[in-house]
Amino acid sequence: MSPQAYRHIHKKHPASAIISSHFDGALIARTLQFLKIRPLRGSSRKGARQVLLQAFKSIKSGEEVLITPDGPKGPRHSMSDGAVGIALKSKLPIFVMNFTAQNYWQLGSWDRFVIPKPFTQIDFYMQSLSLEGLAHEEAKAYLASKMLAHTIG
Repeated sequence: MSPQAYRHIHKKHPASAIISSHFDGALIARTLQFLKIRPLRGSSRKGARQVLLQAFKSIKSGEEVLITPDGPKGPRHSMSDGAVGIALKSKLPIFVMNFTAQNYWQLGSWDRFVIPKPFTQIDFYMQSLSLEGLAHEEAKAYLASKMLAHTIG
């Protein structure tokens, strides 16, 4: 839901997103291209250095960079270093987006992926957070607590 919501809020703003270089990431990358969000392929386990350099180039060119913080394999609700590192180094705020749905299906996958049922009410939660002045681990814990505030089971 987040890329669609992002594109709804930021209709024309240039954006890119860090996406896993695995097969499932290719499916997501194609979907993002449909939404005019440029995929940056890589993850903390494969191509981390290259994708971080791409992210900083994207930021310098005026794009916003979208990141799923628990990465492609989890563990669920863990905070990877990428989002925090990029925010601290670039001195930019992080825009946290999450949603809850009244009725949904929840997959049995490691991430317990949520699919809202048709015609259900969806509530989006968005907040801009500054990590300025925080140490890396402190920023990571702060961001994780804010992201978990509006999470389904």
